[in-house]
Parts: sequence; structure tokens; C-alpha cells
Amino acid sequence: MDKKRTTRNKKGSRRTVKDILESHPVRASAPCRIDMGGTLDISTFYYPLRHLSPLTVNMAVNLRTVVRIFPYDPGIVKISSKGFQSDEYPLEEVPFHHPLGLMFAIAAYFGIEGVHIDIASSSPPRSALGGSSAAAVALIAAFSRMLWEMGQPSISRRQTALIGHYLEASVAGVPCGLQDQLAAAFGGVNAWCWPGDCLGPMFRKKALVKKNDLNRLERHLLLAYCGVPHESKNVNGKWVEQFLSGKYHGHWAEIVVYTQKFATALRAGNIKGACLAMNKEVDVRKEMTPEVFDEMGDALVASARGNHCSARFTGAGGGGCIWALGKVEDIDRLKGHWESILSKRKDAGILDLKIDSQGLLYE
Repeated sequence: MDKKRTTRNKKGSRRTVKDILESHPVRASAPCRIDMGGTLDISTFYYPLRHLSPLTVNMAVNLRTVVRIFPYDPGIVKISSKGFQSDEYPLEEVPFHHPLGLMFAIAAYFGIEGVHIDIASSSPPRSALGGSSAAAVALIAAFSRMLWEMGQPSISRRQTALIGHYLEASVAGVPCGLQDQLAAAFGGVNAWCWPGDCLGPMFRKKALVKKNDLNRLERHLLLAYCGVPHESKNVNGKWVEQFLSGKYHGHWAEIVVYTQKFATALRAGNIKGACLAMNKEVDVRKEMTPEVFDEMGDALVASARGNHCSARFTGAGGGGCIWALGKVEDIDRLKGHWESILSKRKDAGILDLKIDSQGLLYE
């Protein structure tokens, strides 16, 4: 794309990126997510397992990532994000092997320079809640909004999620899934089906909880940050390597079944059935990768099960967040137990959790 973005206004003069941003900053936001059945949204898994009809489940949560774009020095892309050092480069030299490499890749994709991209997330850094994907979706949407104001076609939610996924896969150096971008774009509580059909749609969306019932479901949930950042590619990389080597194919078939049972139970409002399926899925994961939980994570899971709830890591685990599901009275009781466990580590604690029904927003 031509980096000198311009369009003619009614008087025939050309508006530039600078004109748009000097009139007002462009802003968009997207939610993070908690999930069940993750990794099955990676093509490495869902193509060979397509005969089992794999799916993943995620719930968008109110921990939003907000992206604002301001005017900056011509030719330069600057990115600031809490938890990372601000950095700037000429557009032609933006690095992709960088802590903010995905954001630089998005700027390169759109060919836009002279911008300062400010990213503010309400989730802890590297908390395994899909924050980087939410940031990518919000940034793509912000660029799309800016170009729309200049007279160019807008980008749909579906396209936004796909662009975010493809760019992340191109710079991450490891196989990447798509469910995080979908949760960020669409919000809500959904099952995402992965048909593995080269001639058909890449995914199908199935809503599991109606918008009017989201507040009721929130009372059955608990979310904790364990105070330790995660590195998703460590655990995910191990799962991919195991799968490619022929190990644990039967385990992944079980994960498909338990995720399907979880989705069916959740859609029916059967919290007990959903908890049972979730605990079974976690047990299979732990057989393959015991390090998916650290000592605190194991304590939180044991506490949840001791209080008739289920608990699971978010994302690929190995640090970050853990969420619990259970009957309202059991969750209320579990909260005090978790607070006691989490108090033993700095920065760990319960996070306020509300389900986000809106997904991507222009603000």
C-alpha cells in the first residue's frame, strides 16, 4: 500500500494521515478472553483432527486493550505500551523480531508512518488472556477507521480478526491460533468450530450464551492472576512438537471430546457438566505438560476442586491467569480461599471479571 495516504475532500484538496490525526486522535479497543480447548484453533491440530470436529470455546472479558493513534514525526512509527519500553523506527526499518514486533508489522502492512501508537491494556502484561491479539485487533481497527475517514473501504470484524491472525503467524516464529482475535473482534461467549475444509469457511461461530444471560453466567466465574508472566510459545511449542512427532494423538482426541462436552453443557446451562468436562480436559493437558501450572497454580486448582468447582489456565498456561467455574455458592466460597493463596505472591490477585458482549469498539 502507498504510505502517502491521501483522499480528496469536498473542496478537492487532499487529506493526509497527518490531517486526520491532528483533527482528533483515532481510538479503538478490544477485549481479552478466557478460554477452553485452546490450541485446537491451530491448523497443525485441526486439520489432522478434522474428522473429530474440533472446536474451542472462549468468553470475552471486560479487560480491554485500548489503542490510540496520534500524529508523530514524518516517516517514523513510534509505539508505547505499558510493560514495554517505548520504541520508534523509520517505517522501512521497523523490526518484527521485537517485543512489539506484531504492532510494527501491522503498521508495515498498512504502510502508514508519522504515527505514535499508544497501547493501554487493563490486563496484566503477558497474563495469557490474549492481550497481544486484542491489541492487534484494536490497532487494525484504528487504522481501518482512520482510512475510512479518508474515503477508503472499511474492514469488517471478520477481516480484522483474520488480518491480525495472519500477521501474528508471519512474525511469531511458531504456529498461531485464531480464537484470541475472534474473541477480541466479536465478544460474547462462543464456540469456534474448525472444520479443516480447504474449500469451505476457515471457522464457524456458535453462540453459547445469549446476551441477556451473560450477567447470570458471570456469577459462576472467578479469574485470578498468578503474579508470574507467561511465555505461551514455551508450552504451545512443546504441544506442537509432541503432536508432530506422533505423541499424544489420543490425548488430543480426548481434548476434542471434553471441549465439545463443555460447550454442550454450557449452552444448556449445565454448570456441573461443564465443570466436569473442564477438569477432565485439564487432567489430559497436565499428563502431556505438567509445567502448565506452577506451584501456586496447582494450589489454586486443588482449592477449586475441593470446593466443587473447576479451574483451568488461560491460553497456554505456564504462568499468567487461572479461571474457575462453579455454582454461585461454590464460587463465592472459593473466592476467599483463592485470595488467601494469592496473597503469598506479589502482584497476584483476583481480577474483576465481567463478560464483554460488544467485542471491537471504536471510541
